[in-house]
Amino acid sequence: MPDILDRIVARKAERLAEAKRRMSLADLRAELEAHSRGRFSFLRACARPDRLNIIAEVKRASPSRGLLREEFDPVALACEYEENGAAAISVLTEEDHFHGALAHLAAIRQAVRLPLLRKDFLFDPYQLYEAAVAGADAVLLIAAILDAERLRDLHQLAEELALDALVEIHNRTELEKALAAGARLIGVNNRNLRTLVVDRAVSFELAAHVPADVVLVSESGLSTREELEDLRRVGYRAFLIGEHLMRAARPGDALRALLTPLDRRG
Repeated sequence: MPDILDRIVARKAERLAEAKRRMSLADLRAELEAHSRGRFSFLRACARPDRLNIIAEVKRASPSRGLLREEFDPVALACEYEENGAAAISVLTEEDHFHGALAHLAAIRQAVRLPLLRKDFLFDPYQLYEAAVAGADAVLLIAAILDAERLRDLHQLAEELALDALVEIHNRTELEKALAAGARLIGVNNRNLRTLVVDRAVSFELAAHVPADVVLVSESGLSTREELEDLRRVGYRAFLIGEHLMRAARPGDALRALLTPLDRRG
């Protein structure tokens, strides 16, 4: 039986084929040129040394937890994150397993002035052009689904489109592949995408092998200020947090609590 990652990518390939039938790559490029705009730096937002940099995520569901939020207004959530101190916002755009949409990202872009990450299963240049047209400032490139050549090519294309690339890894082999592709921003996913098992030890194990000039982001399974402080001490500069915030009654308050230093809590 194919694992969950294979199923997600296979379905994504079907949706990509549908998108290409609706609009050619040439037309998509033309649309991007017609609506060119300045971008916010996702990399700089993740690298700021003077604050705890949280990438707050907008997603309605996940394969591991199912529906996370019954009442789901992506724009309202993004505004709540911005008002409560998020450094950047991650927007899930995968439709079938996370209940996302590229339209969510486009709508959020009109409402907030924070860097936006298109978080999806991206493996084709077309998808990077889609992200740029929708208003993304960065894209997620998952090393587990990209061979070395494709990762390098997509990373280069992201740079050409003025998109930052967050290269996601889960082990040493993927780390080496990311570094060879020129990654300056690496996300260590504590979740194994093939089994969905979360182990925060992965972030600690890999941190020691990442060059000091690479900005490190820890992803998945984070829910307390103590965890973020521990990871910060071993070199992490930013933290991508989704489920903890999306399950909270008031996501903005949950974000603010994570940003409040332990010694300032009442």
